[in-house]
Amino acid sequence: MAVRPAAKRTGAEQVLCCGSVVDAPLSEPEAERLAEVLAALADPVRLRLLSMVTAEEQVCSCDLERPLGRSQPTISHHTRVLCDAGLIVGDKVGKWTWWRAVPEQLAAVRQALGGR
Repeated sequence: MAVRPAAKRTGAEQVLCCGSVVDAPLSEPEAERLAEVLAALADPVRLRLLSMVTAEEQVCSCDLERPLGRSQPTISHHTRVLCDAGLIVGDKVGKWTWWRAVPEQLAAVRQALGGR
């Protein structure tokens, strides 16, 4: 089965790289980048969606509609926001996209918030 990237990664999708907000003040660029990622997480549907994707190796978009109670266009919007933040990546297979978490980005968010 051929797998193609769902979208080209942009600068906004690079792994978050900043120190911990509890250890030292963030630079302005670090704070802006962290705010972008946190804004992507600041929605209950996206938080649930991310938790579903991280609970599995990968999840098809088609399998997110029922548990989230949202339409496919709404799911597409939310997955795009999480993808743009670099929290998930997708592979297009046929007409569906299979999503998986980006562990290094999740670890960077955890570290930035003072988690070890």
